[in-house]
Amino acid sequence: MSTMPTRTPWQVTRSVWFAMFMREAVSRTMADRMGWFWMIFEPVAVISIIVLIRTQLRGTSQLITNADFIPWMIIGMMGFFLIREGLSRSQGAINSAQALFAYRQVQPVDPVMVRICVDGMLRTVVFVLFVAGGMLLGLHIFPDNVLLGLLGWASLLALALGFALVISVIVKLIPETGKIINMLSLPLMIISGVILPLNSLPHSILEYLMLNPIVHGLELLRAGFFEHYHMVPGTSPLYLWLWILGLNAAGLLMHLRYKERLKAK
Repeated sequence: MSTMPTRTPWQVTRSVWFAMFMREAVSRTMADRMGWFWMIFEPVAVISIIVLIRTQLRGTSQLITNADFIPWMIIGMMGFFLIREGLSRSQGAINSAQALFAYRQVQPVDPVMVRICVDGMLRTVVFVLFVAGGMLLGLHIFPDNVLLGLLGWASLLALALGFALVISVIVKLIPETGKIINMLSLPLMIISGVILPLNSLPHSILEYLMLNPIVHGLELLRAGFFEHYHMVPGTSPLYLWLWILGLNAAGLLMHLRYKERLKAK
């Protein structure tokens, strides 16, 4: 009598991730007809508004060494939107997969990781489109150091995953915190140096802003695009990756500790 081959835990996990990835990808790209439009229109609208303001307030470009303002801002905005997806979209990841928890192979951590992976791929496509469009318009937006640019982008994606793992647990256990996190999006964009450079700020303020790991990720990403770019003093890839490893470890431990509570409706 033949027996069915036993699959390893990794093979089971891989099958679960692939199925959930296809489910999430189809939902994001086909179910919402306006999804692609908003992913492209939102940064275009924000960039247009900032550029209009800049034409009235001259001198912004002088604060950025060896980098044009518009490409500098586009790169920072694309990187920040990657983080923002981890902060916002992770909040509903567990609830969206609630029915799937009837299968013991599916764990609450799976939809969070898959959703960040899908968001990362979509944001990467949008970023490439912006780079191509900027080059057609004559902007200096192609990375001078491709490997460093990829490292910066991958670091921001890993940081987004860490935030997502932690926030998905907190919001599930304390739903009210989701509103607070959403309110922090705009202030976080400002203090992360997305639309205005932080170099001009006094050292007494800058030393506190540099505690924010997003700043380090954005500066690393920008350094890959502009060969002689002067990063904000105190930028440290080591500090960034300590945050990444710490958040991801804390998030995974929280998912393991509260696994049964996360599965409950």
